[in-house]
Parts: sequence; structure tokens; C-alpha cells
Amino acid sequence: MKNAKLKAIIVISAGLLLLFTIFNMYISYVSIKGSTVRSIASQTLETAKSIADTMPVIIYEEFLENPEKGPEYEAIKRYLEDVRKKTGSLHVYTLLIDNPEVSRAMIAGLPPGAEEFPIGGICTVPEEQVKLAYNGKPFSTGLIQDPEYGEYLTAGAPIKNSEGATIGFLAIDISAEMIGSISSKVLKGSLSNLVFNGVFVLFLLTAFIFIQRWYQRELKNEVGETEYTYQAEFDSLLSSVRSLRHDYSNHIQVLHGLLKIESYDQALSYLTALSKEVHSIESIKLDTVNPGLGVLLETKRLLAQNYGIEARFTVSEDSFNTIKTTDLIKILSNLIDNAIEASLELPEEERKLSVSCTAGEGRYMFTVTNTGPRINSWDKEKIFESGFSTKKTEKGKTRGQGLFIVKQITSRYGGQVTLDSQNSVTSAKVVIPAAAGKSPAK
Repeated sequence: MKNAKLKAIIVISAGLLLLFTIFNMYISYVSIKGSTVRSIASQTLETAKSIADTMPVIIYEEFLENPEKGPEYEAIKRYLEDVRKKTGSLHVYTLLIDNPEVSRAMIAGLPPGAEEFPIGGICTVPEEQVKLAYNGKPFSTGLIQDPEYGEYLTAGAPIKNSEGATIGFLAIDISAEMIGSISSKVLKGSLSNLVFNGVFVLFLLTAFIFIQRWYQRELKNEVGETEYTYQAEFDSLLSSVRSLRHDYSNHIQVLHGLLKIESYDQALSYLTALSKEVHSIESIKLDTVNPGLGVLLETKRLLAQNYGIEARFTVSEDSFNTIKTTDLIKILSNLIDNAIEASLELPEEERKLSVSCTAGEGRYMFTVTNTGPRINSWDKEKIFESGFSTKKTEKGKTRGQGLFIVKQITSRYGGQVTLDSQNSVTSAKVVIPAAAGKSPAK
């Protein structure tokens, strides 16, 4: 009886998990397809605008004066067919829109072997988009079901003559096959991860059920401290499962959100970051309120580590939001790069780097200290000038701009930058008022 119940629980749990996974995959597919349609429609609209701007308008105007097959018709038709071939579109054609309800195709660039579309033939552009075009506005549709040409979406842009008057529209059809192909590629990128996590959760769920059964059997045979021990182990396991479910849910939500807003590069970066987190041997977390600063310092920390430089970082719990993130990164990036380069001139055991970012007493202070060759007083007077460098000039490499940029940015915020070099230790210090304007004059 108990075995039958256990099997039933496992089957039901597996079924529910499978159903949940399939539902998630379906929702992801629908979301990805919708996002792909919107993205392709937007790109197609931009393409239509570009083609409309470069179209031989004078020849098209001559055709419109007498809309029949002739030299002008053939010239425009060849142009549209060439555009269709280069863009991989289903159809490229011109539209006449003289009322807010119906559009008519005038000249069409069709695939080889396709039946020629009659001049003035009625098109399938929905009335909503026809109204937009009638008012001179560009348009794009959703997927259109056409019994003759299949499923596709359309985007159109106005064709204007030399006087700026709209004389027609340039329309492009993109086949549903192309949209489906792109959607499938995106879905495949996330499918393996979804399936893996689903199988992993199923494995944990099954293991949990078996361990729970083992626990119940042992609990009947043991008393006293053994009972408390198993109870603690069970609670610990339950906590782990809850934590895994929570993390899994968060990761899926983040990935789903990124894919939904079409941030495919960020989704890939997120998955890459997760993979590195799992496989990393050493990880030192820098607690920073400013994410841009955190990324920069972590990058420089890894760079210093690769060069065998002993690096220490001290960062206040402050967003440093008086300074634009781009300016903050320029200041610290140049100072740290100079410090690392100077340290490399010493034996590895003598290479040291210290970075301090502090906030207090109405000011921000950024200090970068490194071991390396001493900078003499003559060089210190010129070191902030554009093009001046204490290092040897290398072919193809521009030098002498880093500290010049640091001084320029610091001055815009009403701050100061100083350099001190004693023996084999050099320290660069930037002090900026915390109450400085957020948009300094350029």
C-alpha cells in the first residue's frame, strides 16, 4: 500500500513538473515570437524608409501620370526586384493610397516565377494601417493571413517627391517563415537551460521523497538524540530545496524578462555570468552601491591578479552619484591602468596596488597607490599635460592622454588631482566636492 502511494506521489509530481515545464516553454515561445515579430516589423519599417528615400522618384512620378506598363514601369519594377533580392523580403512594392480604407499595389517586385500583380490591384493591408498611411504616416502590421501568398507582415514608408509631397508608399512583406526561423533560434538558446533545470528539479524532488521515506523509517527505530539529528538533517534538506526553488524561479524570471524586452545580449550575458559563478574557483565580492564602479573595480582586480599584482580595494557605501558614471570610470580606469603598468616594471613579488574610493566631509576622494619607479619632480610638473608620458613611446600606441583626461574631468567638477612619488611608491589622489553639479560644463 505504502509503495503504491509512493509511486503515485512520484508519478503525480513528475506529471505536474512536466506540465509546468511545458507551460513555461509555451509561454516563452509565445513571448519570443511576439517580441521577434515586433522587432522584425521595426527593422523592416526602417528598411522601407531607407528604400523610399533612395528610390528613383522622378521616374515613378512619370509612371503615375500614366499608370500602365512601359519603360518607367519596367525600370521601377527592376529596382524593386533588386531590393527584394538583396533584403531577402517576400515582396517589395509601391502602394497607392487615395482613401482611408483600401490600398492598391502599383508596381511589385516579386519572387521569380510568381504571377505578376496587376497595376492597381487591391492589397491586404489592414484598414487600421491604411488610415495611418492615408494621413502620411509610416506603418507596420502584425502577421497577415493571406490565402494566396501565405502568412507575412507588412511595413510601409511614404515616398516623397522633391517638393516633400507624398506620392505613394513603399511597402515590404516579410514571410512568416523568416520570423519563425529567428524565433526558433532564440528559443533553442533558452530551451536547453529550461529542460536541464526542469530535469534537475525533478531529480531533487524524487531524491527528497526517497530521503523523506528513509527518514520516517529510521525515526521509528531511533529515539532521543538520533531523532533530533535526523530532524535537523531533514530541515536542512528542506531548506536547501526551498533555496534552490527560489533561485531557480528568480533566474527564470530574470531570463524571461530579458527575453520579453528583447534584451537577447543581456540574457546571454546573464547566462554566461551564472556559468562562471558556478565554475569559478575564487571569487572576491566588492560591495559597491554604484554598479558601474563595481564592474570596473572587479575588472581591474582580475587584471591585476593576472599580472601577479597584490591588489587591495576599499570602497565606501556610497553611490558617488554627484559624478556621472562615465566620468567616474574614466578617472579610475586611467589611474589604475597607469598604476598597473608602473608596477609591471618591478619583480612580481614587489608589485602592489591599492585603490580607495571614499565619501565623507562633503567630498569624494579617490586614491590609487602603486609600487614602481619613482617619478622625478621635473616630470611631475608636466605629467598632466596632453601628450606627455614618462614611459617609452611604442609604435601605434598613443601615450600621455590618461592623466590629462583625469585632470580635465576633475577640473569640470571643481576638484583637484595630485601626484606624490616617494622612493618606489607613487600615489595619485583625486578630490571632488560631493555637492558639485551633476552636469558640469563640457
